[in-house]
Amino acid sequence: MQVLLVEDDLRVAAALETALRQHGHEVTRASTAAEALAAAPVDLVLLDLGLPDRDGIEVCRELRARSEVAIIAVTARGEERERVLGLRSGADDYITKPFGLAELQARIEAVMRRAMRATPSRPSVRVGGLEVDLDARRVMVAGREITLTRKEFELLAALARRPGHAVTREQLLAEVWRTTWRGSLHTLEVHVASLRSKLGDPSYVQTVRGVGYRLRTE
Repeated sequence: MQVLLVEDDLRVAAALETALRQHGHEVTRASTAAEALAAAPVDLVLLDLGLPDRDGIEVCRELRARSEVAIIAVTARGEERERVLGLRSGADDYITKPFGLAELQARIEAVMRRAMRATPSRPSVRVGGLEVDLDARRVMVAGREITLTRKEFELLAALARRPGHAVTREQLLAEVWRTTWRGSLHTLEVHVASLRSKLGDPSYVQTVRGVGYRLRTE
């Protein structure tokens, strides 16, 4: 998962970056509001509200106006008013310094699960001879129903909700296995192989090198 870490304290930023990378995240760092707003799109923003060049609440509000990126506000401010302002400005969650890295990772996983569940769903998706009925949880290939395990269906459904779009491995782990731990990548790869075998045509689930997978479109 790609994380934008917005923190002006270089020692804190270095420690957080190391911890995030150990959990398998790709990290881009920004120390000012200007750098944060100029950064490339990411999956999640870890946003310190106490920035040197601009109030973090304003940055949060602008990031939210631009996209639906997941945002966790990181702050030393413990007052209820500041927490409420952050949430009302578009943050999905907040964490108050000092905090443990285990708590931070748990909050990241919870925010990403909510973000994935909020992805708009289609009742059914058709790709060539493949039909995925998301509501009925049925999969048909050339008119024949295919039996999938629960995880195989959830994996296929996660791709079917975004046909033609690359879905990162981290996003799939968060949605299907409720984790962002990269140690689970082997489990994901095994399920992809099994799913391709059952669908009978490996090209339905395409590998996007260095990113993840996507459901083929015509």
